[in-house]
Amino acid sequence: MSGNTFGKLFQITTWGESHGPAVGVVVDGCPPGIEMNEAIIQKMLDRRRPGKATTSTSRKETDQAKILSGVFEGRTTGTPILIFVENQDARSGAYQSIADVFRPGHGDFTYQANYGIRDWRGGGRASARETVGRVAAGAVAAQVLKQENITIIAHTLALGGVRAETFDPMAIHENLFLCADPIAAEKMAVEVDRVKRAGDSLGGIVEIRVKNAPVGLGEPVFDKLDADFAKALMSIGAVKGVEIGAGFAAAGMRGSENNDPISPDGFLTNNAGGILAGISNGDEIIVRAAVKPIPSIRIEQQTIKTDHTPTKISIEGRHDIAAIPRINVVCEAMVGLVIVDHLLRQRAISVMIPVP
Repeated sequence: MSGNTFGKLFQITTWGESHGPAVGVVVDGCPPGIEMNEAIIQKMLDRRRPGKATTSTSRKETDQAKILSGVFEGRTTGTPILIFVENQDARSGAYQSIADVFRPGHGDFTYQANYGIRDWRGGGRASARETVGRVAAGAVAAQVLKQENITIIAHTLALGGVRAETFDPMAIHENLFLCADPIAAEKMAVEVDRVKRAGDSLGGIVEIRVKNAPVGLGEPVFDKLDADFAKALMSIGAVKGVEIGAGFAAAGMRGSENNDPISPDGFLTNNAGGILAGISNGDEIIVRAAVKPIPSIRIEQQTIKTDHTPTKISIEGRHDIAAIPRINVVCEAMVGLVIVDHLLRQRAISVMIPVP
């Protein structure tokens, strides 16, 4: 197993490298009859596209999606859906001078150790460019969820140490950082400008909220819904931590504080983040992903070459200052893929349950 495939019943396989001819995804297990066309996929891909925010790389990619199979007359056929996106603005020559240098914070050292060979052009498979396929697959998943009235919102909870204090979903797309707190967004802009001029980078937190998820999604042991969220989000290159509901704050609570009281009308609080014993409880699902700073920075760093001789590196070129906000839609896509997979699995189980 090469680790390029995710999901069980709703399964995706991404392919391609940052500076190869194209990237994309194969989606297998999508139910037939779902409305689907390239415009639907494009709308989600455009949210990931570089060059739209002050934190973003100057690499210009139109990311035009092409559906090569699995869709006929605007509907999914139930067969594998192949989505193809051409790389148009790769500049591999920019990496030639550091082809034999291990970049701190990147996967260069570990990829070389694992495979004995690596694509040094922008990071190859380790590049964030791989997430194009995830977002395209997420667009397919979103169409399935649309039929179930399940909605997913991702927003920037924190960036560069600035944390949102309020949540206004209408404000998310009114600022470049996709923050639900307009005042925090203004402070983020100041911090991004300061760090950008210093040649450094920033990390942050993305929060993903799922509304109208039905009760009963998930499994109680290895395939817990929250466990699958953790794997889905941790599989994104820049994500270094995941929490559900109260998350790490629960470690400092007492049981009387952390437990969510239950009334005839439902749960009175949501420290569980919508998941109990690995299974959705019908509340809003709340997941957060901790995103590390982009490792490509202008500040000089100590490292080694492939022959293990010491050297120093300062990385110039077209790089994001922060993975946020472009990573937000990637997080949203991965959460959507998990929800659809467990939705189909729940239906497979319910078919087997005898009617009393």
